Amino acid sequence: MCSSPSPDIFIPPQWSQAANSIVSSSTPPITLICGAKNCGKSTFARYLLNILLTRCNRAAFLDTDVGQPEFTPPGFVSLTVVQKITPDLTIPCLKTPERSLFFGDVSSKRDPSAYLNYIHSIYDYYQREYRTFDKGEKCYKIQMPLVVNTPGWVKGVGYDVLVDMLKYICPTHIVKIGISTEDQNLPAGKFWLDGEHDRSIKLLEIYSARQDSLNRPMLVQKDARLMRDLRIMAYFRQCFPRGSDISTIKKLAHSLTFQCPYQVPIASIKIRNGHREVPRSEIFYSLNASIVGLAVESEGAENLPWCLGLGIVRGIDTVKGMLYVITPLPFGSLKKVNLLLQGYIQTPSCLLQVQGCISPYMSTNVLTTS
Repeated sequence: MCSSPSPDIFIPPQWSQAANSIVSSSTPPITLICGAKNCGKSTFARYLLNILLTRCNRAAFLDTDVGQPEFTPPGFVSLTVVQKITPDLTIPCLKTPERSLFFGDVSSKRDPSAYLNYIHSIYDYYQREYRTFDKGEKCYKIQMPLVVNTPGWVKGVGYDVLVDMLKYICPTHIVKIGISTEDQNLPAGKFWLDGEHDRSIKLLEIYSARQDSLNRPMLVQKDARLMRDLRIMAYFRQCFPRGSDISTIKKLAHSLTFQCPYQVPIASIKIRNGHREVPRSEIFYSLNASIVGLAVESEGAENLPWCLGLGIVRGIDTVKGMLYVITPLPFGSLKKVNLLLQGYIQTPSCLLQVQGCISPYMSTNVLTTS
């Protein structure tokens, strides 16, 4: 199997050496990748996945970057089991995660405690399913490597969150990607150990693949909001067959507007907002034209609801007691949903601007704040 990166991606020798060192481990590695925003964490993570898949049939990917996730729309903490090499690292690709939790925001800033709780829950699931130790046989039942992708918020509270993540997961390998702007980098060495020394953890310190004119590693500037909108649109493009003639954003917006929605009885579901209290009299106003997580409520107060996907609330009929939801989820999966999760994931404005249709809460002829 070929693990060569796409032609537009430069993989420096330092990255190749780090990846080969990880895959040569005697036990399935648990690798966490960290560094400042846009330093190349996602690219290295996908490159490492490709290398791992040349040695094993499957590898797990724990994505903790709710703003720029690799395989899901924004707002999710997820675990995806990857079985095929991704030839082109420049193209975002959506995959169905094995388990996902809808955090409902593009950053952990509003609620870092809940965010860490979500990560702990997903990692615990991975440990139960893929790192179970059988004391009788004295060997792992299942040996599946894990790659952990992290957000680029590494200062202030973001630093504290990363340290907590590192201590909870206890990776076998940590890849720290640096840039030439030292004040944006993480501290040198095993910064999360508080001066202690742990030889069981292998730290690999590498630099960004992108360089300036002086060959210094540098950040790659991205339009984060545009990237999020494109991922959301790619997700809802799945509502239509592959061969459909939906080649532009305008065509997608038009198709979604006239897509026949699912009817969801209001009495059959609960509605929960993860980050704010909404008065009961305002719940349906806040739901209309919003993106929601479609979840299955778990038994027990400590268990978080697994999220099966996203939906757009197309309309609400309180007289008939119906919500009208557009989602690419198949009907069989939608029947399991008994909980709608509200968050701060916004419907891209371009999907609400369809000629001849009036979308709720859309204003025209106003100045933007950006």
